[in-house]
Amino acid sequence: MTDEGSGTQRPGARKPGGRGALWAALAWSLGVLALLVALPLAARHRLPDPLATHWGGRDPDGSMSLTGAALFPALLWLVLVLVSALLQRYCGERTPGCGAAALAAGGVLLTGAQTAVVHANLDRARWQDAAPMGVEVVLVLLATGAAGVLAWLASRRFGHRAEARPAAGAPVLDVPEGEEFVWLSWATNPWLQLLAAVLGLIAVAGVLVAASGLAGLSWSLVLPFASAAVAVLACSSVQARVTARGLTVGFGPFGRPARHWSPADLASARAEQRTAAQAGGWGYRINGLGTTVMLRGGLCLVVRTHRGTDFAVSVDDAERGAALLNALIARAGQPTG
Repeated sequence: MTDEGSGTQRPGARKPGGRGALWAALAWSLGVLALLVALPLAARHRLPDPLATHWGGRDPDGSMSLTGAALFPALLWLVLVLVSALLQRYCGERTPGCGAAALAAGGVLLTGAQTAVVHANLDRARWQDAAPMGVEVVLVLLATGAAGVLAWLASRRFGHRAEARPAAGAPVLDVPEGEEFVWLSWATNPWLQLLAAVLGLIAVAGVLVAASGLAGLSWSLVLPFASAAVAVLACSSVQARVTARGLTVGFGPFGRPARHWSPADLASARAEQRTAAQAGGWGYRINGLGTTVMLRGGLCLVVRTHRGTDFAVSVDDAERGAALLNALIARAGQPTG
């Protein structure tokens, strides 16, 4: 038997993470656009006009005005954003992650190329004197591929979800011996996703400014933003999964890190109404109620371990998840109350 829950409780409802992903994509699109225009304009007093924008092998063989060098990549980026939106709109169901991969890879490719162009032309009298291109091209291509793959993998975690059936009313489900089942649910916080995108863009901007030669790289400024972006992203979405092995709760777009409890580790499971005020705020919170992963107010799946501690996660369809867990606990010979 396969019994799968999902966050899409109503026909036509937005997929989990949809609003947050939209805001994050918007922040990424605007941030990349700003970087493409700002990088050459910020260095205009140290760049030749025109400046080298094309290399035949290692040596420059083509140029463009300073204004053109700032606006042409920006125009390409706007076209790519439109193409990515169309891919997501018309191909997202069949190929989850295609739009996100195109947006991530394209942004890294264009900003990396713009950074390399500015660095090669910096403090040169003529565009013909621009520095040769070599390892920069390889690094940009590697970063582009990595960004596309990571965005594709993260987006696919939220593709092809089955619609939820009505939640079970009984506290314990009757699962026939020998049957296999899985319950899956998740939750996202769009504001935390947007905050992670903004913090990440600030960190990326610092690295690109340093790579272009406009300023020295200050790790004391970049690392706090990068670390905060990763931490906030990990707390912005959560996925809960119940199988015969027990409960697994994964964090962030890749489901890592994750916590796991076997049926033997648990004393009981229940669905309980909780608010952010009760949990002590948003994200991963620890207080008198135990540990709560609070991404939205409402019903939470709460499990109690044999040590008497509670772990709660705010996911949809919590009643059925608790019922399935209690069935596992009962099968393992553990109390359910």
